[in-house]
Amino acid sequence: MSAAALHTRICDMFGVRYPIVQTGMGWVSDARLTAATANAGGLGILASATLSYDELARAIADVHARTEAPFGVNLRADAPDAARRADLLIKERVRVASFALAPKPELIDKLKSAGLVVVPSVGARRHAEKVAGWGADAVVVQGGEGGGHTGPVPTSLLLPQVADAVDIPVIAAGGYRDGRGLVAALAYGAAGIAMGTRFLLTTDSPIAEAVKRRYLAATVTDTVVTEALDGVPQRVLRTPFVDAIARPALPGRRLVRALGNARAFRKLSGRSWLSLLREGRAMRGHGLRYDQVLLAANTPMLIRAAMVEGRPDAGVMASGQVAGLIDDLPSCAELIERIMAEAEAVLERLA
Repeated sequence: MSAAALHTRICDMFGVRYPIVQTGMGWVSDARLTAATANAGGLGILASATLSYDELARAIADVHARTEAPFGVNLRADAPDAARRADLLIKERVRVASFALAPKPELIDKLKSAGLVVVPSVGARRHAEKVAGWGADAVVVQGGEGGGHTGPVPTSLLLPQVADAVDIPVIAAGGYRDGRGLVAALAYGAAGIAMGTRFLLTTDSPIAEAVKRRYLAATVTDTVVTEALDGVPQRVLRTPFVDAIARPALPGRRLVRALGNARAFRKLSGRSWLSLLREGRAMRGHGLRYDQVLLAANTPMLIRAAMVEGRPDAGVMASGQVAGLIDDLPSCAELIERIMAEAEAVLERLA
């Protein structure tokens, strides 16, 4: 592997200088962080799940005002207005549409026909094969080390498995922070790396300083995977608040807490009670209790309490295990420059 290997298929596909992606994190990946990543030569992805349609339109305009480089927007494929948001991305000349859940083939076709690159995120080989068959241009594969919703298979096993199974570019996520990781991912067959926690811990990240300090103080064993939030495994920083949520409690007490969070999320997001109930009805199909349904529907409020309001002990902080290896807060430009220099040094040493 030579230094030329650091210019991969996704560099040309996305129109970026380096094979580095900043993931779309709710309440974190705002216009500033997205544009800072784009200006540094990576692919910045704007998070939209916690934004209303009008807020998303303003955020996209803000990114355009900050950079002329390509960037992406992360959409919820199951959002009631997903098609309308897709139209907005097309209208505003967004380069990449990323998804945490697999979009339907019709939505993929719609975006691709308009010239967008479609990149879903998956946590299993069969899901990668499915979206590749539906026409996705590339796929982000997150191993169990990653933050937020995650699976049980570590990146070192999942990544080569998926790379062998599909012909589209595979972007590795879960456990990446430096140039050594980039070279390792390329050796496993990836076309680049995607990082969430590492970009969260930059000076361009909008989260509160108290929360950043909590992340920096974490060790590799200070995260926990819990299903208590929405019935699906999520990796978050361990705190007394998270332990309390995961601890068995009387359903009535949980319901009161969940209702309060739901009321606050509905006010901020503009969502109607009807839409929350519809979403909850779908979740009931997964066997969740009603208090779990409400907690799942308003988990964004728990994340907001920590990330936006700066109350790490009163909210939820999604985190990859890699937080335990991060001890500084560079800018996005400094971070990406350092990763690429480290990767080149590793290749030179191996040669």
